[in-house]
Amino acid sequence: MLKDIVLAIQAYYKAHRFISKHRLWKWIILPGIVYMLLFILSMYFFGKSATAVIEYLTVATGLSDWLHKIESGLLGFLFALGGIMVWLLLMLFYFSLFKYVWLIVGSPIFAYLSEKTESILENKDFPFSWQQLWKDMRRGIKLALRNSLWQTVYTISILILSFIPVAGWVAPVISLFVECYYYGFSMLDYSCERHQLTPSQSIAFVGKRKGLAIGNGLVFYLFHLLPVIGWVFAPAYAVVAATISIHYQEKEV
Repeated sequence: MLKDIVLAIQAYYKAHRFISKHRLWKWIILPGIVYMLLFILSMYFFGKSATAVIEYLTVATGLSDWLHKIESGLLGFLFALGGIMVWLLLMLFYFSLFKYVWLIVGSPIFAYLSEKTESILENKDFPFSWQQLWKDMRRGIKLALRNSLWQTVYTISILILSFIPVAGWVAPVISLFVECYYYGFSMLDYSCERHQLTPSQSIAFVGKRKGLAIGNGLVFYLFHLLPVIGWVFAPAYAVVAATISIHYQEKEV
């Protein structure tokens, strides 16, 4: 799996060279600007919402009064740290929902960009078809809904873990890797569909190559550490990188 993670990460560098060489910037920048604006707006309201949820829980459960009465600095520190972990998990959960909405909205662009990338890599033409594009969109939407459901189940389980002192500290890390896997999965599926894999076959294919999905999603998240530029490039680069990673992975098999 580690080899596939490295391959997926290297694919982003290849994606940058590929995009520059074949002048695909219009398919990168325009959707990226829309994504950036939605991301900024969403994160602002998500942050306020997550803080409000934690404040409500501490008051409703009587936790804040109890900590004030016992006056324990160590317990106060542990629960404060736990609160930060819960806040991070909620933000990841909110971002996950936003991410899937974007996958649904952006599915026509992602499907076309993945097809365009593979047509150049394989040096063969994929004739444009509205019928095929609509088929790709429907599949992308169904997969996004399926992945969002499963990820929500896992996130709720991890959120429960986060309330356990000390053990809950690793919860955001686990949640991040789950996020990376399911996002990368969505990016890889565009190539799977073009190779005529059914949804169940696509699930099995990616399941055997979890590293490709995790690596793709991991770099996608790391892009968000770069304000503006990273937010613009993240979604489309992930599509191109996923297509390239499958192309080179199949060549090595």
